[in-house]
Amino acid sequence: MRIVFSLGGSILAPDEIDEIYLGKAADFLRKISGRHSIAVVVGGGAPAREKIAQAESGLSQAAYDWIGIKATRENAKALKEKLGDSAFPQIPETLFDAQKRYGGKILVMGGTEPGHSTDAVAALLADWVSADLFINASNIDYVYDRDPKKNKDAKPIRNMGFDYIVELVAKESTCAGKYPLLDLVAAKTIQRSRIKTIILDGRNLENMENAVEGREFQGTEIN
Repeated sequence: MRIVFSLGGSILAPDEIDEIYLGKAADFLRKISGRHSIAVVVGGGAPAREKIAQAESGLSQAAYDWIGIKATRENAKALKEKLGDSAFPQIPETLFDAQKRYGGKILVMGGTEPGHSTDAVAALLADWVSADLFINASNIDYVYDRDPKKNKDAKPIRNMGFDYIVELVAKESTCAGKYPLLDLVAAKTIQRSRIKTIILDGRNLENMENAVEGREFQGTEIN
């Protein structure tokens, strides 16, 4: 099976790079790479937000995006080093280069260009390589019908359609470093190409393996 992961900075670098999680994630990826072709697009997390906040004021959104992209590539480098020989030695900087290298060893990359979150990069890569599955792994366990941080009675959605996820994210902010669960580019990409998508909490690696292998899991499936 061909799988693309979007590994959120919220779990990889909630404050700074989480070396313990990084090692466990690398072990997980090595394990499943024996059965599947995989690529991992890594988010920026706190380091990216801090660098954007520290940048001089008055820059364009594209300039702030570029600062965040550099941070995602540093995180991708950290994961690649943990993977060792299991990963491609180069981190692609464009989707074109990424799709050429996909298959065989684990492909790891960060952001590519302003205006695209790493979720969007991952979704576009999943489209390009005709992935069977796109997994969005962050610190969110499900998609909810309302913001669970603001609504105590928000209900998790276990299954939803492509049109509904587009409707949900279209209302959210897309400023640099502040993308929602999925940004609109990512949502529209999986919608137009009908890519089976799972959104789950990536900190639970056993649960994520269950999702990959078609076993019962906790999370939201979009199809």
